[in-house]
Amino acid sequence: MIRGIKAVLLLFFLPFIFFAHEFNPAHLVVKEVDTNIYETKWMYPVKNIGARGEVVFPNECLRENTNIEKNGRYLVESFSLTCATSIKGKTINVRSLSVLTDALITVNHLDATNFEGLMNSKNPFIEIPLKEQIYPTGYFKLGIEHLLGGSDHIIFIFGLLFLVSNLIVAIKTITAFTVAHSITLGLSVFGFISLPQATIEAIIALTIIYLAYEISDKKIYSRTPWLIAFGFGLLHGMGFANVLSEIGIANEQLVMSLLFFNLGIEAGQLLLIPLFSLFLWIAYRIRLNRQFTSASYFIIGGLGSYWLIERFVEIIT
Repeated sequence: MIRGIKAVLLLFFLPFIFFAHEFNPAHLVVKEVDTNIYETKWMYPVKNIGARGEVVFPNECLRENTNIEKNGRYLVESFSLTCATSIKGKTINVRSLSVLTDALITVNHLDATNFEGLMNSKNPFIEIPLKEQIYPTGYFKLGIEHLLGGSDHIIFIFGLLFLVSNLIVAIKTITAFTVAHSITLGLSVFGFISLPQATIEAIIALTIIYLAYEISDKKIYSRTPWLIAFGFGLLHGMGFANVLSEIGIANEQLVMSLLFFNLGIEAGQLLLIPLFSLFLWIAYRIRLNRQFTSASYFIIGGLGSYWLIERFVEIIT
């Protein structure tokens, strides 16, 4: 029976081995520098499926002075855009957008109004609204996508549920994790703290290995495990900051964008709790909770070890 449980869990977690921290959104920044004249930057991840996404502007816009260079994990295409009229009310789309790559759109108008939006392969079109956008909701969606695309963060949240005694403590624990990573996320984006990406991701893998050890020790907390949730949340926050550090926040609403990004991460975490709780409840109901726990910490520890080795190799090569 224990072998069967391990096999099912292994099949469930197998995709996480290959897609840990592979969430690299594209970012289109369009800044109006004079009436209907825009400086444009299109950042697209080097590592993607298929051809590089191509931005298509309205026919009345002329693209000039194109320059393409590699910057870290991104190909950055810069060019000027001259349009007959304002792009407000117009549609922008991206051809060949990968199924694994969302595109964040930032438009800064000359009148100091801004627009943020998010496109994906299912909806590769976006209309620039005529009215001012009050809240940067695109970063909320980006936060959800980043959480769901970060397999190591998902595994960590799943493991935390083995350490708590009830749903209320679970929600408090996840919230403590969110508060902690919000602190280091903000400090990282504002440039107060900085560590190499590969180093941060290796440390995150270590937190997962330690979490597996805690689970194997059969520790159950009736109160929020602050040391693990908050302490390790500080480390995971620097991992969350990588996505924003790479693509940047190109608007005047830096604090609001960070807030909505964090709210998106929190929403993604809270969406996962019922799903993971269902697994634990089923195991308890069929009286296989001990076997399920044993199989889970075995796989969680194995994934953490795999990621640690992979990321350590990246550091030294």
